[in-house]
Amino acid sequence: MAVIPHPDTGAVAIHCAVITVSDTRTPETDRSGQLVQQLLQEAGHELLAYTIVKDDPPQIQDQLEQLSQQATLEAIIVNGGTGIAPRDTTYDAIALLLEKTLPGFGELFRWLSYQDIGSRAIASRAIAGVFRGRLVFSVPGSTGAVQLAMQTLILPELQHLVSQLRTENR
Repeated sequence: MAVIPHPDTGAVAIHCAVITVSDTRTPETDRSGQLVQQLLQEAGHELLAYTIVKDDPPQIQDQLEQLSQQATLEAIIVNGGTGIAPRDTTYDAIALLLEKTLPGFGELFRWLSYQDIGSRAIASRAIAGVFRGRLVFSVPGSTGAVQLAMQTLILPELQHLVSQLRTENR
């Protein structure tokens, strides 16, 4: 039985950015990035930026640095590059930048993934935390993983987590 947390008071649009990490995708072929954008907008959130970057730590970190300069940006959702293949460096790039981590995000994501894909879920290095007062979520690049993370973890908690950051940053 799923436990439903206490509801947030009133819906608030969160200002978000989406980064797809891929050496091969384009805006036209980026189904996962398109899905993140669609789900955010359907939930009433505002998309401030969308980009695709190569799976290269300096490029990923540079993009996070650039986005963090946007004063109204509150959350960044990254998809792709979270596995263990040699070119999967998203986790490593993001983990170095996070000032606070949300270990429960990766743990819950892998647990939920296990129910769908079995033991292969151990290869996921999904991570979340805070960078310069903004939430950062990093999930695998498959559309199934994106849908799972967005619908079961990110969207249900996005407003609550951002409100906690707003309280902290006052």
